[in-house]
Amino acid sequence: MRRVKKFRKHLSARWGYNSRVGFSLAALALVAGCAVGPDYKRPEATTIPAAYTGATNVVATDAGTTNGWKVAEPQAQISKGNWWEIFGDAELNELENQASAANQQLKVAVARLAEARAQMDATRAGLFPNISLSGSYTRQRSSPNAPLSTTGTASGRSATFNDFYVPLSLGYEVDLWGRVRRSVESARAQAQASADDLETIKLMIQAEVAVDYFTLRALDAQRAVLNSSIQVFTKSLELTRNLRAGGAVSDLDVAQAQTVLKTTQAQLPAVTLQRAQFEHALALLAGQPASTFRLSERALSIAPPLIPPGLPSALLERRPDISAAERRMASANASIGVAKAAFFPTVQLNGLAGLESLNAGTFFNASSRLWAVGPSITLPIFEGGKLRANLRFAKATYKEMVAAYRQSVLTAFSEVEDNLAAQTLLANQYATESDALVAARKQLEIVNNQYRDGLITYLEVATAESTTLNVEFTATQLRGQQLVAAVTLVKALGGGWQETVKQ
Repeated sequence: MRRVKKFRKHLSARWGYNSRVGFSLAALALVAGCAVGPDYKRPEATTIPAAYTGATNVVATDAGTTNGWKVAEPQAQISKGNWWEIFGDAELNELENQASAANQQLKVAVARLAEARAQMDATRAGLFPNISLSGSYTRQRSSPNAPLSTTGTASGRSATFNDFYVPLSLGYEVDLWGRVRRSVESARAQAQASADDLETIKLMIQAEVAVDYFTLRALDAQRAVLNSSIQVFTKSLELTRNLRAGGAVSDLDVAQAQTVLKTTQAQLPAVTLQRAQFEHALALLAGQPASTFRLSERALSIAPPLIPPGLPSALLERRPDISAAERRMASANASIGVAKAAFFPTVQLNGLAGLESLNAGTFFNASSRLWAVGPSITLPIFEGGKLRANLRFAKATYKEMVAAYRQSVLTAFSEVEDNLAAQTLLANQYATESDALVAARKQLEIVNNQYRDGLITYLEVATAESTTLNVEFTATQLRGQQLVAAVTLVKALGGGWQETVKQ
């Protein structure tokens, strides 16, 4: 009661109101339920382009789909579907399922989401009263030298007695300034950000599985090219040795044939090592021991799908990392309100009811009942600049989150443009390389015939063989790069691009 009187005097002295007006305003604030701090309004992300420049010549029939405009809001929970099924590879589908079930990094993200939701529920509990029941028993002796409250002199008497005490306590913070509500708002946004982080991890793992798988299959194709070339070059060396035995060619021709063969054989261990590394990476993604995980060798045989980019503004809806950044921005905005509410008085309603008695026999008598009820008000007077520092910190954190949000949007557009350009340019490069391979094989066939007829030396054959091997090797690399670019484009678009095309 003494603290209430002090607060009423403080209102009169500081704001010039009498106590009745002050408490009337407090009651009005209680009814209105105001919340200090700025209400959240999503800031502009960045300038959204009308079309992707990297989409030129990608989808001629649907070119108009990249020139539309729509207002987009982050919605990372939109179902992405099993986007990897567009590649039509059953083994890839199985690896993706294994990673979804057993990847430990994904389990970490799931646990973090559970933590964030539990934290949100704990913060939301502040909106409700706290009720607790306790009980105690003490046997105590009073001091004869204890002062009497009325006279200030010693009582001169000692007593030994029991005390049975069972109180039911109630406490409730009247959220006049919205401190609790802003805290709940911040915690809820953080939980939503954690959900978006989970979607980000899912998409990252799914894309990494596909990238590693197609890279491994491209290495299988390169191994097949090397093994096939080694067989051809071995036969060529045998032929040259036979010709040398007949005196048709010199030792130089034999040395050149042997050089081509050994150089090709030397490339095989490096490719095999790379394949083993990607196989081990897939084992890690699938949550399996690398020592027991095996993928049988199979050359790359599928063509990359054509992925339309859709609307640039729709990227804000599909990308979970953008959605997470936006939610953290909302959380930081709510934290400003929490910091501002700390400047205002905290009003707590307290209640107590229970039983207390000197002996167990009278504990449940009506005369043993007790109760107490009343508010408490706490007003910060001097905090050494702590409250203002906390407010500055909250505002700076919000500015940081705004910049991070805008940076994530810019990064997303950059990644989409990179992979759209890769999709187009790699397709053109692969087509040209395929034509070059046809020409190189024709050249090799001609020089082999000329060499058998004794018209040329083996140097020209060796040159043609090396050229054919390099071109074919490059072609297999490009095919793998095309598939990897398709995967990274899906990832950059946030996954689930098929649904956007249908809109």
